[in-house]
Amino acid sequence: MSKRDYYEVLGVNRDASEEDIKKSYRKLAMKYHPDRNPDNAKAEAQFKEAKEAYEILSDADKRAAFDRYGHAGVDPSHGGGPGGPG
Repeated sequence: MSKRDYYEVLGVNRDASEEDIKKSYRKLAMKYHPDRNPDNAKAEAQFKEAKEAYEILSDADKRAAFDRYGHAGVDPSHGGGPGGPG
């Protein structure tokens, strides 16, 4: 299963500011947090997806790698990105 674009997950544009990314993440985290949605696997999955997206887009180096290489730039299991086999 391919991952969704992190900007799409958070509902922000590629040129979004750090503040916009943080606001969007917090809104989604509140909405889908497991404590607010007990026994809701879909909400838990959406919470985890938003958390992962925020972890990448809130870090300048990881965001740059994602912008350049997509998921391959930030997920070692994709290989071939920066520091990949070679």
